Amino acid sequence: MVKPEKEIAEKYASLMGVKRGDIQNGRLYSFIEEWYGTPYRLGGMDKDGIDCSGLVFLLQLQVYDQPVPRTCAMQVGIIKRKYEDELQEGDLVFFDFDGKQFSHVGVYLQNGYFVHASTRKGVMIARLHDNGIYKFFSRAGSVIDNDTAIQTSMQQ
Repeated sequence: MVKPEKEIAEKYASLMGVKRGDIQNGRLYSFIEEWYGTPYRLGGMDKDGIDCSGLVFLLQLQVYDQPVPRTCAMQVGIIKRKYEDELQEGDLVFFDFDGKQFSHVGVYLQNGYFVHASTRKGVMIARLHDNGIYKFFSRAGSVIDNDTAIQTSMQQ
């Protein structure tokens, strides 16, 4: 695992209320730093705009070398479900917005925080238990292994 730069570790440790030493995955936090603030754009996959599932798609590939399907609806099909208290860094968290099941996705970080592409604020870190979002939280889990994920995405 790549160690994070000191400034990045300090920034995200402070933001999430953890010790600097708890920020271990340099690839993850450098990725977040690179994309932070990128505006939301439905179907977007670049710095001009990115949507929630596009962010997860790129993060899983670039940080974890784990291919996942491109859409939120398909991403939910390649996780091993977990209870909220079992979540670990890199797990996916899903939300039901506008009455649509699994219409939003983010990546769990630690201490109750996750990164996602917000329609209003772009790529950002939020608390899972924030009033505005927690009521829409619907499912979470870890991405299953590469071979299963690829087969699942090809079948859909």
